[in-house]
Amino acid sequence: MSINVIRDTIINKGSKILNVYFTAGYPSLNDTTDIICGLSDAGVDLIELGMPYSDPLADGLTIQQSSETALKNGMNLTLLFSQVKAARSKTEVPIIAMGYYNQLLQYGVEKFLKDASGAGINGMIIPDLPMPVYEREYVPLFEKYDLSISFLISPMTSEERIHQADRLSSAFIYVVSQSSITGKSDDITPQQKAYFSRIKNLNLSSPTLIGFGIHDQNTFDIACYYSHGAIVGSAFIRALNSELPIQNRINNFVKSVRP
Repeated sequence: MSINVIRDTIINKGSKILNVYFTAGYPSLNDTTDIICGLSDAGVDLIELGMPYSDPLADGLTIQQSSETALKNGMNLTLLFSQVKAARSKTEVPIIAMGYYNQLLQYGVEKFLKDASGAGINGMIIPDLPMPVYEREYVPLFEKYDLSISFLISPMTSEERIHQADRLSSAFIYVVSQSSITGKSDDITPQQKAYFSRIKNLNLSSPTLIGFGIHDQNTFDIACYYSHGAIVGSAFIRALNSELPIQNRINNFVKSVRP
């Protein structure tokens, strides 16, 4: 797979891209591979795999709790990479690892990128990695290990920084739908639609996916009207808390968002 596999997937399909997030090692330590394969079988376009972390700044209560559970279950980055590698023998769906800069620093940035790439991860989302630091220190390493990156923008992001994110994002721009943490499940407001419209009218060169607060077919369809697709996280994690077999939980959820 090339460094552009995530962007190529979005461009080739063109619209209604569904990117589903879940936390590695949740609900149970060894569910990761099954959930990756289940999401692939259910037809999702991209999978965003959360790397459990003790201080997840951008995440709401649902994802925080899933991260705490995964860490208590014994999840760590070495095990995460081995679980992704096991899934890679069964699916080619692009996988994006989402985590925090300190996790890479503690692991060793180059070692992390090498091991992530070797496991079959295609891209990264690191919300607290400053764009100037990425550009100054890490662009060659990401290219060396064939990993793309996506930067986040929010309603508070200046147009200058939006264009910087557009220039540096090699996968897509993550359009945060609201100035808050993940997990809100309200309807999309007129103010949010105005913000989405403003981003759409900038005619950015990178594809865009809208995340935070996307939880059902209605919010997914609205996001897709203004962008290439959407990212769903907290709602899927809540859906995993069911007595049904795991593939049924996955299939039911995906159909409820994109029938």
